[in-house]
Amino acid sequence: MSLHESAEMYLETIYVLTQKSGSVRSIDVAEHMGYSKPSVSRAVGLLKRDGLLIMAKDGSLTLTDDGKATAKKIFERHTLLTEFLEHMGVSAQTASDDACKIEHVISDETISAIKNFIEQK
Repeated sequence: MSLHESAEMYLETIYVLTQKSGSVRSIDVAEHMGYSKPSVSRAVGLLKRDGLLIMAKDGSLTLTDDGKATAKKIFERHTLLTEFLEHMGVSAQTASDDACKIEHVISDETISAIKNFIEQK
């Protein structure tokens, strides 16, 4: 399944917030991303429809196995790209910001090559 960048951003955010606090609700996602509650609600609905997310009756959000795998892949790309850019001398904040943009369009082949390059250093 091919996801839009915005869906990937939501999945990554839910993944990161879950790692930090264990329980995530739509309001947490809205606050973290700086988006309105209606925007997050729409995105959550689409992610639920696509089988990537489950919302409990109490409003807590849980990634499905597919959702978690996708989110983890995106997060790992972000982390790898940030590390790579910092290694090249880019400041931490700029590296993270740029990695966030690149992670959605870079090929698996290029990510693999960057990973191999970093592991050799």
